[in-house]
Amino acid sequence: MIKFKSIISAMVAAALLAGTPTLSWGTEQGQQRKAARDVKQDSRQGARDTKQACRSANDKSNAACRQDKRQTKQTGRQTGRDIKY
Repeated sequence: MIKFKSIISAMVAAALLAGTPTLSWGTEQGQQRKAARDVKQDSRQGARDTKQACRSANDKSNAACRQDKRQTKQTGRQTGRDIKY
């Protein structure tokens, strides 16, 4: 009976230890997603500022300003992907 209890307790301990890296990976992945989301949100605001500065400078067409905004947003998206993956 004592041997059976020790086997059971060893199995429980092994199961708990095996699940620990999975929990830490989930936390790390969540932090990466949050960091990527923050970068993308910041890049959106940066894109708005880029377009507004372009329009106020009045040296490019609206289409060219729009392309600058798109490029700024795309750079932010790529940075977010680099963080996540």
